[in-house]
Amino acid sequence: MNTKNIFFAIAIACFMITGCKENKEVKKERIALTISGMTCEIGCAKIIQSKLSKKEGVIAAKVVFTDSIATIEFNGNTTSKKELITFIDGIAGGNLYKASESIIKLTSSK
Repeated sequence: MNTKNIFFAIAIACFMITGCKENKEVKKERIALTISGMTCEIGCAKIIQSKLSKKEGVIAAKVVFTDSIATIEFNGNTTSKKELITFIDGIAGGNLYKASESIIKLTSSK
């Protein structure tokens, strides 16, 4: 009987630890970034888009080579505009791409 009680106590403790995570609301933000240094659609724009899409906090990313613009929707609770710019600047060893906030105004998506 004592072993059974210990087992249930451990099971309840594990449930409490894994089940009581903070439930943060997603703070959706959008940014348009101008990216210099891209020389092609596949080797540059698609790679940047793929890496952005995998970055924690990024909800969606689209990089258009012909316009040299990346539009990114992200969770403002997880990442920031500054972190996204630094992230892009660091792709390919940090000496190929340079991102900066674009003057393009994005409409809010709700």
